[in-house]
Amino acid sequence: MQHETNDVGHRVREIRNWREMSLETVAGLAGISYGHLGKIERGETPLNTRNLLESLAYALRVAPSEFNGQPWERAADPLGAAAHAGLVAVENALDTYELGEDPGGPVREWPEICADVAEMRNAGALHSDYALQGELAPKLLAELHALYVRQPSLRTEVLLALIHCYASAVWVTKRLGGRGLSMLAAKEAQKCAEELDSPQWRGYTTWLRGDATGALSRPQQHQRAVRMADELRPHLDHPEVIQAYGMLHLSAALASAVQADKDNARTHLDEAEDVARRLDTEVGTFGRLWFGTTNVGVWRTTIGLELGEGQRVAEQARLVHIDTIPSQSRRAEFFADLGRVLLAERKTQEEGLEKLLQAEKLAPQRIHADVFVREAVADRLRAAQRDAGGRELRGLAWRLGIAPAGVASSE
Repeated sequence: MQHETNDVGHRVREIRNWREMSLETVAGLAGISYGHLGKIERGETPLNTRNLLESLAYALRVAPSEFNGQPWERAADPLGAAAHAGLVAVENALDTYELGEDPGGPVREWPEICADVAEMRNAGALHSDYALQGELAPKLLAELHALYVRQPSLRTEVLLALIHCYASAVWVTKRLGGRGLSMLAAKEAQKCAEELDSPQWRGYTTWLRGDATGALSRPQQHQRAVRMADELRPHLDHPEVIQAYGMLHLSAALASAVQADKDNARTHLDEAEDVARRLDTEVGTFGRLWFGTTNVGVWRTTIGLELGEGQRVAEQARLVHIDTIPSQSRRAEFFADLGRVLLAERKTQEEGLEKLLQAEKLAPQRIHADVFVREAVADRLRAAQRDAGGRELRGLAWRLGIAPAGVASSE
């Protein structure tokens, strides 16, 4: 059965044909059998790990983001047009503004700017509202770059605000498919952190760059994270540095897991957990990273899923105090990962669908942009036919932009 064009397999096949490469060649370069690749292309098996997605991207000589459909291409997403407009505006801002150059134009009073920075940060760290971030960040970047030149007394505050703006630009461009823009935004954030000469913010922006560009090179992500973590060691008496240091080890753990290095991944996870216990609180607030023992548990779920430890992940995830994290977006990511695990097993499929619906309710834009959620739902939809719960599953699939032929018309 041929499936519709929403799944990753169709894009893999399109790019392979464009490259004029055979199934055998691409499969060999990706380290899988050509039969497995054929099933992926036909939509008969999901592409459900970063390792496999990035291996195929390497084999086809494209960025991993080339396999992910864009939210504004999906009619089911009412925020698509706004998100697309925001992405274009962010791209223009990243191309236009340079630290130390006054872009000209009017600038509002500082309290008004601060209020918009706070709203933008809430839109990102709490809700994954890419449309609102895309609306606010470009305007704020213009004013903040002007203020950096015109108001030297505010430079520390302005640099922090610029880091927040560039972080928002990373989230918008990464999730909405701005090719290469997330790297540019992360590097600009690093420039601001260097200008601040703050260990914790240098740590934060190094983590941010890993999050933005890790899929392009996991060895580089690991190397940068470890190097910066080592630089932060002398400053671990400061709680904000501890949080940045811990997040760098979580970044290194993910980079190791994607490279199938289980031992190294667990070593970094254990280091993150050990340092998290030094904090006075279960959930830290620095940089809205929410680092602490709870978030380490969330990362163990993500990394365990990457390593193929499905049922073990599900058992461990039930012990995570996810409600202690104040971010709807972070909770949504956790429920999405847990939902994917549960959806894959017949006896827990109903619970898995419930978790995915819960994730969608908390942060719809984030979940609709998640390629692994879309693959998991598409795979279950193809197998479900008239299973109990099919209506809810088909509703979620439609909102994700998935409509496999032969399933949507089965009623």
